[in-house]
Amino acid sequence: MSEVFSIRDHLLHEFEHGVMTSQRLIRLIKPEQWSYRPQNNMRTLQELAHHLVMLPATDLAIMQEKQGPAFERIEGDIRSVTDCEQLCELMQTSFEAFRNHMLMLSEQDLLNLSTKAFYAEHGSLQIRWLIETLTHLFHHRAQLFNYLKQLGHDINMFILY
Repeated sequence: MSEVFSIRDHLLHEFEHGVMTSQRLIRLIKPEQWSYRPQNNMRTLQELAHHLVMLPATDLAIMQEKQGPAFERIEGDIRSVTDCEQLCELMQTSFEAFRNHMLMLSEQDLLNLSTKAFYAEHGSLQIRWLIETLTHLFHHRAQLFNYLKQLGHDINMFILY
């Protein structure tokens, strides 16, 4: 295996870990907590969980230069879901689609194929999209962890490992 694919696989392993630990956190959410919003200018717990769950699918659509209707479908599919197990299944499916895309790329495409997000002026390389999506996932996982702490859940950093 090439060094490039080895690095890709390490990043995907970390991504999978982020998905697994996010699912652990999602499973802690109680039905009465979905409307929790730490401040008026922040997402509700439900909005945050939905964004986190569909993040791999949404970022994949961005990487593939998809436009508005694709995002409406991705986000619309989950809008009313509050069943934690269903959310975890959707997150797994979302991650698997992202992972499959990354695994199908040749080494050349991983390092040199640039695609442009609908909101950006310039494109980004596929390997860079992988890194950006991974950090995006961990950012929102940390937010979810903090929301749950603020709601009084007895959790600590060990749930993340």
